[in-house]
Amino acid sequence: MTNTRRLLVSTLAAVTLVSVAAVGGASPATAATNQFKGMNWARVGDNFTTGTHVLEGLSSSDSYSTVQAKANAIYNGMAAMGVNTVRLPINTQDAGTTWWTAYRGTIDAATGRGFKVILAYWEDGAASGGKITNTSAFNAMWNTVVSAYGSNGQVYFEPMNEPHGYSSADWRNFAASWISSHSSVPKGRILIGGTGYSQDLRDLCNDSRFSGVLLSYHYYAFFYGTKTYEQWLSDFNTRLGNCASRAVLTEYGAQMDNGLNYNNASSTDNFVRYLRAVTERQRALGMGGVYWPAIGGKIASGKTWDPYSMYSRSGSGTNQNLTVRNSSGAGRIRYGWGL
Repeated sequence: MTNTRRLLVSTLAAVTLVSVAAVGGASPATAATNQFKGMNWARVGDNFTTGTHVLEGLSSSDSYSTVQAKANAIYNGMAAMGVNTVRLPINTQDAGTTWWTAYRGTIDAATGRGFKVILAYWEDGAASGGKITNTSAFNAMWNTVVSAYGSNGQVYFEPMNEPHGYSSADWRNFAASWISSHSSVPKGRILIGGTGYSQDLRDLCNDSRFSGVLLSYHYYAFFYGTKTYEQWLSDFNTRLGNCASRAVLTEYGAQMDNGLNYNNASSTDNFVRYLRAVTERQRALGMGGVYWPAIGGKIASGKTWDPYSMYSRSGSGTNQNLTVRNSSGAGRIRYGWGL
């Protein structure tokens, strides 16, 4: 999630889920990407941190087995909505540390149940202003991660989330170098973020060095202000270019804690118009989507949760329970997935 500040309002609506079986497996990068039906599981306060990624529901003192048990409980809640993919943050403080040993429980629990996992690097002390500043630490992290999961066909690798510190040319050179340096990873299991805040794929589409890789696309209402439903439909395609067949919408989200009716086609609320348009285009194009966030994320003033979060979490220890905040919002996400 970008550090851009959002204007948010309050209240909470809790509702029930509809059960759908989760599915797994990998597909070629040249096909439609709607095999990714996912959620981001985030750290409370967002994933940009110079510390480790202790995601919501986890504790830094948890062992591998405890992390795995907690993750399975949380994935049970996600799977009930049809989720088969989780996007998890990593940084240079996670990999190769004691916490990495425990944190791997989140990955292994997901792949063990047939989920796909997207491991994405979030800016930390090895990066500044959206640009890698400590390539040694960055490379060491990825070498550790790829060594652990490069042979696992359910795990996908996203070299950097929101590389906004680079020019288009510099980011493409950096990303192409990463691909070359990790040639053992099949291209169909690599996601390269668009330029800026992963919000523009056009230059990558036209660069032959990225032939065969998946592309990571972020699209939020707060990037672009207020629009009509028709304007949102049109604008969604602008920075997507001709990449829809291999693009995954790895971040998108809207307010879920104030009772908005996402089934209302005549709504004048910008969030409703935005999410209805995004999921309409997503479904029509066969694009996968990974909603931001399931739990965790940025905390709004006066709250203890991210108002975009799909779920409220309850329980303690390995007894973790998720409840959907907005059933109509959940329905639109499922619709965008093609369900």
